[in-house]
Amino acid sequence: MNKDEREIKIPETDEQIDEATLIAWHKAPGDSVAADEVIAEIMTDKVNLEIPAPCAGVIIALMAEEGDTVSAGQTIASMRLKK
Repeated sequence: MNKDEREIKIPETDEQIDEATLIAWHKAPGDSVAADEVIAEIMTDKVNLEIPAPCAGVIIALMAEEGDTVSAGQTIASMRLKK
């Protein structure tokens, strides 16, 4: 990954969530996003969480599909920084 790209990861939470299900993507490759804009939602046995973009940019790849099981710290997408 070059300096103009960022990984979007499943956050590590205080609830000690090990696994979750990716239930929805709100953005697709090529879509522009603002910093903190919700790009995906995950569901655990305890909570539903929204995954925000870490910064403004353009989504370049999704690395998980809706319905996939994902883990804390797992990269689910990548984005290019907005210049």
